[in-house]
This record gives sequence, C-alpha cells and structure tokens, in this order.
Amino acid sequence: MKTTPSTEERIWAVIAHLSAIAMGMGLLLPVIGWSEQRRKSNYASFQCLQALGYQSLGYTIWILVTLVVVVFTSFAAVVGIANVENIQTEMMGIMIAHTTLMFGLIGIYFALPVIGAIACALGKDFRYPLMGGRLARYLGYDFSQTGAERTWLNEDREDRWVISMGHFSVIIMLWGILIPVTAWILQGKRSLFLRFQTIQTLFFQISVTLLFFGGMFLYVAGAFAVLATIGISGDASLSTTTGMIGIVAFIVLMLIVVIIILIVPLFHIMGQWAGYRVLKGDNYRYPVIGKLVEKRLLQSSMASEIPLEHN
Repeated sequence: MKTTPSTEERIWAVIAHLSAIAMGMGLLLPVIGWSEQRRKSNYASFQCLQALGYQSLGYTIWILVTLVVVVFTSFAAVVGIANVENIQTEMMGIMIAHTTLMFGLIGIYFALPVIGAIACALGKDFRYPLMGGRLARYLGYDFSQTGAERTWLNEDREDRWVISMGHFSVIIMLWGILIPVTAWILQGKRSLFLRFQTIQTLFFQISVTLLFFGGMFLYVAGAFAVLATIGISGDASLSTTTGMIGIVAFIVLMLIVVIIILIVPLFHIMGQWAGYRVLKGDNYRYPVIGKLVEKRLLQSSMASEIPLEHN
C-alpha cells in the first residue's frame, strides 16, 4: 500500500526540483537534500537525486540542442541572404524563428521541474521522462514500499550517481563545481571512494575553468595590445615598428586563444566519459590529477581503514 510522503519529504523534493530554475546556481540544493534525507526518506532522496540528474544531464542536452539551433539558424541566414532579394524581410523572419525556438527551449527546460515540484507538493511520485524510471531501477527505488517492507536505496549507486553528475557538470562552467565540493563536504567522511572522486573532479573542473577564463583574458590582452600600440605610435595604419609589434602580439595571443577554444570541449568530453565510467562501476581516474589525488589520499591515515575501491 502506498503512503503519502511527510511534509518535510515533500518540501525537500519541491526545493530540489525548483532549484533548476536557478540555471546552474541551484545545483547544490539537490545534493544537500540528498545528504540530509538519505537513510531518512527514500522518497525525498530519490527526488533530490532525480533533480540533480535533470540539472546535470538535462542541462547538457539543452546546451547541445541550443547549439544545433544556433548553427541551423545561422546556416539558414547565410543561405537566405544569398538567394533572396529582400534581405531585410528574410533576416527578420529568421530572427523571429530563432528567438521563438530559443524561448521555446528555455520554456521546456523550466516546465518539467515546475511540474515535478507541483507533483511532489501533492505527494505524487514524480518521474522525469526517459530518466526517472531508469534512475529508479538503478537505485532500487520502490515508492510502494513502506514500514518494515522498505529497503534503503543502493548506497553504492547513490554515491556513483552523485559522483557522475559532478563529472557531467564540467560543461556547466563555474557552477558545476558546486556538486563535487558539496558532496565532498557533506559525505566525504563516510566514503573514501566518494571523497577521492569528488576531490579529483573538483580539481579537474577548476583546471578547466581557469583554462577557459585564461583564454578570455588572452583575447582581451591581445585587443589591448593592438589599441595600446596604436596609441603609442599614433599611427592607425600600424605601418610603424611599434604597430607591427602590436599586430604580431595580437596574432600570437589569438592563436593561443584558438587552441584553448579547441581544447576546452575536449575536457568537457573527458568529463562526460568519466561520469559514464563511474556509472558503469569503474573507479575512474583523470590523467595526472587523479593519480596525484589518489596518492595523497592513500598517504592519509584513513586510507588504511577505508578501501579506495567502492564495492
């Protein structure tokens, strides 16, 4: 016989789902809710983990679909301009279509967690399309279990899900760091495996973030170098020696920026691969960072008490 979740359980579930509206900044709330409710409420724990998955995997899918829309509308704009006489009318139509699609995608992204929050407020067992049922089976979650019949969610898979979402969230620039750092602080003492994975994920994400912002800084520095040399030489044509130095500096910096732009997506792909490997049962280690973190943890006093491998 099914039971109605308590007010506390429903509140945590609602908060976890609605945190998606914060677009990245709300990632820590599902982790906090899961940490607070694990071994207290399967319902609240599952809803928090599901909300965490939606914000990580769902946001990744949303970004990819948005990129496809941008590429498609840009291509349509180029083709349209080349084949029509009334360019203004064509461009206006493309801009309207592009804006409609973008707002439509944002609306879809926000609609599902709002529906989830309303369902949970009413005590329903909400499931996100495609992901919800699979996650329930993965965690061993059964809403109908009550009292003595209840078995807790699979602890190993709970940890792996949270860890994997931390890996996946590398694509959520800056805010993705919230998942590994929150899980590490709240649950790191319980599991050395979770601690290792969250620490290496944290350092990996920090490295990728610094690389990204480093590229932005170099871009600005290159533009400033050109403007500064123009000011020094007083020659807007850049035909002077000083002007040429500025141009060379700009070209070199732009080449570095291009390399960074090409590298960052590769790190994003590596994060997705790491999350997949952890979900499949592996103890994934990032090159260099993973080995350094593992070595440090193995040297700690707790390493002799808690195995690094998670069974």
